[in-house]
Amino acid sequence: MSRKALLGNVTDNDLRLLRVFRAVVACGGFAAAELELNINRSTISRHIKDLETRLGFTLCRRGRGGFALTGEGAQLYGSTQKVMAAMEDFQHEVNDINQRLTGSLAIAIFDKTASNPACHIDRALAAFDHVAPGVHLQMHVEPINAIERGVMEGRFHLGVIPDHRPSSSLRYYRLFDEQMYLYCAAGHALFGSAPGQPASSDIQACKYVGIGYHSPNMEITRQRGQQRDATAWDQEAVAHLILSGRYIGYLPQHYAAGFVGEQRLQPLRPDIFQYVCQFSAIVRQSPPPSRVVETLLETLVASHGSPA
Repeated sequence: MSRKALLGNVTDNDLRLLRVFRAVVACGGFAAAELELNINRSTISRHIKDLETRLGFTLCRRGRGGFALTGEGAQLYGSTQKVMAAMEDFQHEVNDINQRLTGSLAIAIFDKTASNPACHIDRALAAFDHVAPGVHLQMHVEPINAIERGVMEGRFHLGVIPDHRPSSSLRYYRLFDEQMYLYCAAGHALFGSAPGQPASSDIQACKYVGIGYHSPNMEITRQRGQQRDATAWDQEAVAHLILSGRYIGYLPQHYAAGFVGEQRLQPLRPDIFQYVCQFSAIVRQSPPPSRVVETLLETLVASHGSPA
């Protein structure tokens, strides 16, 4: 496809095509985007072709090998996310002027928090829906670094993450804690150890799975002198590796409780190998949060009995 610059101003039709493109990428292909967009695959294909013609470059490859973005398509997707986030911010600002709590609100949370008895995000969402029933919520589950980056870039209006290293670009509102213990599974050599056993040196000699991005897990791994023999990117992946019986690793107590009850997991020396994660809601420092986001923050803080 021959290259040419985008001609003229960005039109309403361009924005409509960009929304289609964003949905296709988010869904992972044309077929999956049909339900999200409520239009058929041939129409989606035509819209993407029209956008490629308008821009002068190919956005994605589609065929037997599946759907994949080109390098240019990946760059455009990042820019599209920023444009759509800016438009949503504008809508929130206009609604603030009109004193209306409407529009869309994108929230990103860290995984495996729903079973934590100290986590009351559900109560906060219920309270928020009472005061802002016209707001369309978009809930995402992402790793810590993806949540922070998304909030800073405006793709997420609010995030909930374990505290690990503060950023001057974000504001933090402490919500709840999470207890972490080191676990092994049935079939592991240390499973069935008596209280006070085994020795720390025996535990440190075991194959260990840790989180692969900066997090409280990474910090405690360094403090305990444990070397990663496997790397995971979320709690579910950690659990699978521990349950294989070949690795030990940290899991939230509330998440592991069911496996412990089934005698599939056992904590190892909880007197030593444990730590507490503090979870906070985050929003970006600038521009300041809209009234809709501030309202959700208020319900989150109030639902957790946290100081403002």
